[in-house]
Amino acid sequence: MENNNKKTPGPKPKQLKEKVIQGIQVGRGETRNIIPPDQVYELSCLGVTHQEIANFFDVTVDSIRRNFASELQKGKEMQKIKLRRAMFKNACENMQPAVQIFLAKNVLGMGDSPVDSEANAPLPWQESGEQTEIEIGEYDEQEDSDIGREDHTEA
Repeated sequence: MENNNKKTPGPKPKQLKEKVIQGIQVGRGETRNIIPPDQVYELSCLGVTHQEIANFFDVTVDSIRRNFASELQKGKEMQKIKLRRAMFKNACENMQPAVQIFLAKNVLGMGDSPVDSEANAPLPWQESGEQTEIEIGEYDEQEDSDIGREDHTEA
């Protein structure tokens, strides 16, 4: 009573279809390809090397660098921005001490050891067993007498 005419469930076979791609024509002869600039930008944002992008699109590295220099540069800069955002989030919101220390050293210029410079040098200190020419008590008395003389001379 089995029915062998039933279709087995599962995925249907894949069929190729056409799609129009807008991009820049790169390469010559058989290696000529249409490369969308937004794909180059997205790959660059992920940190993919120029060689890997060239291999992906089956063109030379020079063709990628020459035709997509601005996309490669913008993608690299966006990668740095995303990384900085993630680091600041880990340092401030997630309170990761290792990331906080790294950012303090690299962004704020802090370090493990103090830097010797004129601004950080201690004030000069003179140690001597000799007494100064004027003792503190004598200095106060001398000031008082000078003030008294000024009052008499002005009047």
